[in-house]
Amino acid sequence: MPETEKNRAAGNLGEALRQLRGQLPYMPRTLRLVWDAARWWTLVSMLLLLAQGLLPAAAVYLTRAVVNNLVAIRQSQGSLLPLILTVSLYAALLIGREIMNSAGKWVRQAQGELVRDHIQNLVHDQALRLDLSFFESSEYYNKLHRARNDAIDRPLALIENLGSLLQNGITLAAMLVVLVPFGWALPLLLLAGTLPAFYVVLRFTLRFHNWRLRNTKNVRRTFYFDWLITDRDCNPELRLFNLGGFFQQSFQALRAKLRGEQLKLARDQAAAELVAAGLGLLSMFGGLLWMFAKFRRGLFSLGDLAMFFQAFSQGQSLMRTLLNNVGQVYRNIIFLENLFEYLELEPRVPEPDHPRPLPDLERADIRFERVSFSYPHSQRMALDNFNLTIRAREITALVGTNGAGKSTLVKLLCRFYDPRKGRITLAGEDLMSFSPAALTRQISVLFQEPVHYHATAFDNIAYGDRDRGPSREEIEDAARKAGADEPIRRLPEAYDALLGRWFGGHELSVGEWQRVALARAFFRRAPIIILDEPTSAMDSWAENDWLKRFRELARGRTAVIITHRFTTAMLADRIHVMDQGKVVESGSHEELMAQDGSYAASWEQQIQRSRTAQGSGSRSEEM
Repeated sequence: MPETEKNRAAGNLGEALRQLRGQLPYMPRTLRLVWDAARWWTLVSMLLLLAQGLLPAAAVYLTRAVVNNLVAIRQSQGSLLPLILTVSLYAALLIGREIMNSAGKWVRQAQGELVRDHIQNLVHDQALRLDLSFFESSEYYNKLHRARNDAIDRPLALIENLGSLLQNGITLAAMLVVLVPFGWALPLLLLAGTLPAFYVVLRFTLRFHNWRLRNTKNVRRTFYFDWLITDRDCNPELRLFNLGGFFQQSFQALRAKLRGEQLKLARDQAAAELVAAGLGLLSMFGGLLWMFAKFRRGLFSLGDLAMFFQAFSQGQSLMRTLLNNVGQVYRNIIFLENLFEYLELEPRVPEPDHPRPLPDLERADIRFERVSFSYPHSQRMALDNFNLTIRAREITALVGTNGAGKSTLVKLLCRFYDPRKGRITLAGEDLMSFSPAALTRQISVLFQEPVHYHATAFDNIAYGDRDRGPSREEIEDAARKAGADEPIRRLPEAYDALLGRWFGGHELSVGEWQRVALARAFFRRAPIIILDEPTSAMDSWAENDWLKRFRELARGRTAVIITHRFTTAMLADRIHVMDQGKVVESGSHEELMAQDGSYAASWEQQIQRSRTAQGSGSRSEEM
């Protein structure tokens, strides 16, 4: 081997050992995790493994007894009774081994289901605990992918590997005890024959792990291409723009790259394992030649020779299995680092040490005082030295161009993020002094892109406040207020109808889904209600119907409407026009029209577009 290859190999082995030392602390954490999830099943599994580890050594001892009894009978120097007893005991061992193997599979299955569910719950708990900023980072999704897909089964695999390590270690120790009477050099020869396999295991485990880390984003990208090709909502656009073949080729090209790299790793590992196995066979043949020479000289019996062959060959197989177990333990530990790395992430929106009780939100003004904010991984200021007062029990409308910062206000008010500078107050108290969970329970929001829950219409609305244990009358009342009652009642099962196609339900139009989401927002009897583009998917008739009732719906609440439609904004008590993270105009609809500024100009443009559209429609009907 050239000097550079030797140095590289030594470096790989050294790096593997350094990583193993650094990741060993994850082992006790994993054991605690498994113990918490399935302690009694784990205890039973360990007892079974201990018993299974002793059985092969007992079988080897019985082999010598069987062979020696057969030789004695052939030489007419022994009776059949010892042979019958030995064979019966050997058969009992085999039956016991099969019973333990079957019981072990059942125990491991039960243990595995409990552990897998426990870890999935930990991942879900962490996803719900972390704040919104994490979900806008690609690195977060890399960590989530590695924790959820690469590491979710690793704790159980680690326990199985450790159990197998224990079992094989006990068996190997027993085999070494068998070999020692034949000469102290034989156990050393057995160990030397397996060292090449140990090197191969560590080296290729490290190479495989590093490959997985480098290609996390590429693996996620294959999932993305697969989703684009198979998702219902993406399918119409893929057909229209003829993109299906392009994304399919992109998927196949990326899979070919990943597959080629994996196969190269597998080929290199297979070649290295073949060389290591050859060296191991040489050591076994050397031991056999030595034993045969002793047998020829009459120093050992035929039973001794049979026992030695079984003990040495099984010992060598056990050593390879043991080293493979060590490699699997090492691989699982370095993958478990991904799981614990994800679980150790801390929210960036802190919970106050001593949360203050919330004030009377029905009478609390909301103030943004010199607030500056930019999203993570963005240099652009979404809000810059921003000031705004939202008065209690009034309807406030925020209008402006896309990117003006309107939706950012919602996220800051819900404490999905905290300002970089300045503060937001409720009744004069800093928002950061309240518990985020207690705060959000007092706010109801219709987001710009509400979730379409593939559940019943009743549940879709009830999700707005599940803790109330809603009655059918309350759900129907919220639906009527939002204009969702009519489209729901057109469904065959009405409020018991399953919505969405995922589980064979009914699909709604975009506007109907929006009305269901509005009903969900209204169902939550929160003193603060925020509606982000509440009528964007409604036709003009539905919008007019909803606007007529909205003032009554918002009575006694602090309501904030974010909208591009000035016909929606004009019903507000106060309108704020935003541009580039600042408020540039404020007032009622009449006051803003009198100012003849950007609001008045935009109003005229919208009215003109509406008249043009109506005129085009009339001419089309006449034709």
